[in-house]
Amino acid sequence: MSAKRKFYITTAISYPNGRPHMGHAYEDIATDVIARYHRLAGDDVFFMTGTDEHGLKIAQAARNTNTDPRTFVDGMVQHFKEMCARLNISHDRFIRTTEPAHYACVQELWRRMEANGDIYLGRYEGWYSVRDEAYYDESELVPGEGGEKLSPQGTPVEWTVEESYFFRLSKYQQPLLDLYEQNPDFIQPATRRNEMLQFVRGGLSDLSVSRTSFDWGIPVPDAPGHVMYVWLDALSNYLTGAGYPDESYTKWWPADVHVIGKDVVRFHTVYWPAFLMSAGVELPRMVFGHGFVLNKGEKMSKSLGNVVEPLAMAEEYGVDQLRYFLIRDVPFGQDGSYSHEAIVTRTNADLANSFGNLAQRTLSQIFKNMNGVLPESLDQNEADAALLAAVGEGCRGLAAAFESFDLSRGVETWLHAVFACNAYIDAQEPWKLKKTDPERMKVVLGTLFGAIHDLAVAISPVIPASAAKLLDQMGVPEADRDFASFGGDWYTRLAASDFRLAAPQGVFPRYVDAEPDAH
Repeated sequence: MSAKRKFYITTAISYPNGRPHMGHAYEDIATDVIARYHRLAGDDVFFMTGTDEHGLKIAQAARNTNTDPRTFVDGMVQHFKEMCARLNISHDRFIRTTEPAHYACVQELWRRMEANGDIYLGRYEGWYSVRDEAYYDESELVPGEGGEKLSPQGTPVEWTVEESYFFRLSKYQQPLLDLYEQNPDFIQPATRRNEMLQFVRGGLSDLSVSRTSFDWGIPVPDAPGHVMYVWLDALSNYLTGAGYPDESYTKWWPADVHVIGKDVVRFHTVYWPAFLMSAGVELPRMVFGHGFVLNKGEKMSKSLGNVVEPLAMAEEYGVDQLRYFLIRDVPFGQDGSYSHEAIVTRTNADLANSFGNLAQRTLSQIFKNMNGVLPESLDQNEADAALLAAVGEGCRGLAAAFESFDLSRGVETWLHAVFACNAYIDAQEPWKLKKTDPERMKVVLGTLFGAIHDLAVAISPVIPASAAKLLDQMGVPEADRDFASFGGDWYTRLAASDFRLAAPQGVFPRYVDAEPDAH
């Protein structure tokens, strides 16, 4: 396990022009799993998520609902907070870019960039996508079915002409290439790094960083009528959360990792580091661009009618079941797909039938055959030692994989240890030992009790509520629910206490689909 250290992790803040979708949920869940893992490893963690509330899209969405932008975002943000609460997202701060502290942060960053000679007044003429809040060069556009020009994301673009302040992005082309070369882990996974290398090597143009055609944004200092380009505003939230420009911000900054969707990698790995270089602020250590979550292999779209709200999914399958499926079946950094059948099959097989059944039959036998009392001493043989070695390997494998952001492989490694426990209990047959060798039965069940503790703690970043419910039944104190407890004396202390296991309650209900054709 890693030594104690500070660990600052963020999601990309969500744009609340509509209700949360599965992409928002997946990013928050994956980031939450990483944050929870680092807490278990003993690290000092600061985890931030939030909402990006300015820009033309918000102004237009508010207008379409006959309200003002502030009232609109105040209402929409509650849906994102509700999603975080329902999905058990353990963020330390939920930031809003309409906070006064954020205005102060971004305006100070602007002043420092300006003082460095990197901001100048000019005139913007070019293609702009309102939906992406992004500028595109003519060479980047693609033809639509009717011959119209579209952004690389397939969104409509419009020709925009207005007075604008510009950022000297072209000045930072070589510094960015040097950054990518000297810090190969700065952009992960490697596919995203290669994409950005190609983009920057193709040449960078100066970037328009203010707008005058609308006023829903952070005012440019000393420039009446100008508001900041929404991405300069939004990206700076990571500094606001750390406390910038107050000197205390260095407690958390630089961020250890920004977890973002692959569609916003350019903003985070080209514009963001260039802004920070200009302002003389240390760069984040890593940007990780995850893939898309697809509905039965298709990208979610209102026009296709396949947009599913995450809270409805959590209600249907259970919060931890949804979390487990997304982490187990969507390789972090790649696109992944979900369907009703896939979620039910995975969670029934892994959680209900494998880990849940292991815990239930072990605890039930301790309750029935040992009056709920744990044996204080365990005279373990080679089979017991082999099992504990397999469990240790599975838990260490999960930790190592989570450390390197390979979340699905970490869960798979953990699951092999669960399988080893089920093979062990089938081979040892403690239900038969009750009659033939009751002392050996106690050792087997005590060994399994310790293994289940380690497995529950290890998987708790993924299924926190279920793991806590299981450990509560087992009487494990809060202080003994981290990686430091593995191999410790928690079992000896618990067995020597007056703890008595009650009749266990199932933690992982099996999903029964009464109407399979309805999904």
